[in-house]
Amino acid sequence: MITKSTIDRIMEATDIVEVIGEFVQLKKRGANYVGLSPFANERTPSFTVSPAKGIFKDFSSGKGGSAITFLMELEKFTYPEALKWLAKKYSIDVEETVETVENKEEQNRRESLMRVTKFAAKFFHESLLESEEGQNIGLSYFKERGFNNETIEKFQLGYSPDQWEAFTGEALKQAFQEEFLVESGLSVKRDNGSLYDRYRGRVMFPIFSATGQIVGFGGRTLKSDKNVPKYVNSPESEIYSKSKVLYGFNLAIKSIRENDNCYLVEGYADVLSVYQSGIHNVVASSGTALTDDQIKLIGRQTKKLTILYDGDVAGIKAAIRGLSLLYKEGFKVSIVSFPDGHDPDSYIKSKGSTAFKNHIENTSKEIVDFYLTTVIDNDLNDPIKKIKVADDLADIISNNLEPEFRGAYVKRAAERLNIDERAYHSVINKSFINKFGKGNNQNKNEAPVQDTNIELPKEISEEGLNLLYAEQAQEKEIIRLLLLYGNRVIDWDGIANTYIGPFMIAELSDVEFEYPPCKKFVDIYRKEVENGILPDEQYFIHYADKEIVDLTVNQIATKYTLSENWYEMHKILVPDEQVNMKATILGAIFHLKKQKVGKILEGLRSELQKTSVEADQEILLNQYMHMKKVEKTISEYLGSVILK
Repeated sequence: MITKSTIDRIMEATDIVEVIGEFVQLKKRGANYVGLSPFANERTPSFTVSPAKGIFKDFSSGKGGSAITFLMELEKFTYPEALKWLAKKYSIDVEETVETVENKEEQNRRESLMRVTKFAAKFFHESLLESEEGQNIGLSYFKERGFNNETIEKFQLGYSPDQWEAFTGEALKQAFQEEFLVESGLSVKRDNGSLYDRYRGRVMFPIFSATGQIVGFGGRTLKSDKNVPKYVNSPESEIYSKSKVLYGFNLAIKSIRENDNCYLVEGYADVLSVYQSGIHNVVASSGTALTDDQIKLIGRQTKKLTILYDGDVAGIKAAIRGLSLLYKEGFKVSIVSFPDGHDPDSYIKSKGSTAFKNHIENTSKEIVDFYLTTVIDNDLNDPIKKIKVADDLADIISNNLEPEFRGAYVKRAAERLNIDERAYHSVINKSFINKFGKGNNQNKNEAPVQDTNIELPKEISEEGLNLLYAEQAQEKEIIRLLLLYGNRVIDWDGIANTYIGPFMIAELSDVEFEYPPCKKFVDIYRKEVENGILPDEQYFIHYADKEIVDLTVNQIATKYTLSENWYEMHKILVPDEQVNMKATILGAIFHLKKQKVGKILEGLRSELQKTSVEADQEILLNQYMHMKKVEKTISEYLGSVILK
């Protein structure tokens, strides 16, 4: 467990804009920063970061919280993992309570897997650099491929000894559990129950998550035996999903954002060579087609993707229709192919980084343009092939949401295919409508998620439902005021030397909160006040309970802010609740009490309708009349009139 003093140092050092800015392109807007949601597909920014409050709020998905919450939501970190990531970023030593073998067994599954992969990467890296076998075989291979010491260190390259149990034996000595060695794919279980190493005699490529956590491995054999697979990769696990990671992405994030472009290659060596040459905005999909999760990873940093293919033209052409789906996500995609059987790795080594950059700049083509260069006259002379080409191009072009784009490329395609432009435009429009509909709304997935976590009874009347909504709204209003003004000193007539928070808690001592998160919040607040602590919004923003964090952020975050020039331009004065704090605070308290009384009256009316016993009716009626007097008193204070 991480000590409280360490947590406090981490909280003090953390800059939420800096942290989230590593994953989301943020632009300053007034006092806040905005960007595209990393949790939802949207084209208009609804993701807001408030540096003053230290929170983010995603109005598309409804998620919100602190920098820690962001890491937990985005990377599925546990609370301790998020703290450790921040500690590493800000060079803070993490102090933990003494951990024994028994403690290790009690760690959650994900953290245990992370520890195993981290240990394995260290073991393989040290084997490469320090063992005779690793130096003679693994290190020699990397040096022959042209990788220098800095690259080897940066990517934590390694070597797994050509022995059956070298890694597994050492891991068991260090008290790592067999269960996690097997689940991570580092060890394999024999029929007799014993374990052996999966990666034997292979050079090792650790695979990192976007936040730099080692989640898996790729192991390449150096043997020429055709019966031995060239690459062995980690199996899917709780921490590793091949479709959700891109090799090299953790080191490329900053450069992708700065260059507003991402180079996509196929293999580990391509990434290493391009990165080593000084071009850092490069990642690999490890030979697979891009997945939705990988696209989202890139899309948080840039909407420009340049694909560096090492395949033949036929292979590239076959992939283009799938790549055109990126248009729907707002991407601008370019394709670069390499001549004479070169791939990015071999080309940059033989020609150099300057020639490599020039080749990309001079040969890069937009998807449709590239496809048109692959169309040969024989395709157009054969009617069947020509129809296939026209259909492919129509499908590709119609994936783009921009009418200007479609119009421009319809003309180019029609000219190349020698077909009627207007008729072809009609074909593409029809395809577009079939995909997106006539009333295409590019932001149809961006409707803000409202805070509507209302727990409803199985049977409830319409009037009861309205009361319930109003009651929960008033409870949340109390939470909002406690967060914003709880630590302010009261300076009202007749009340002095106390804070708003404790005053509100005391005034609401006779009120039972019904909405579970609000009830939990008030209970925590009351307990802290009783202990002589006055919690502020930061206390709840960084609270370990996610339900409390969600409630806090929902109450203090706002999607819109008024311009500083609002009054000067429009001469519209916006009411400020802080001008009369007494009315604001007491108004909220008595509105909530009024709602509670209304709920009691609703219950008494229901009981009166159900009972036929005269004595019970009299008791209920007396209670009802008493509560009506209470309601009248509250209403008179609030200056409202009850028409019932």
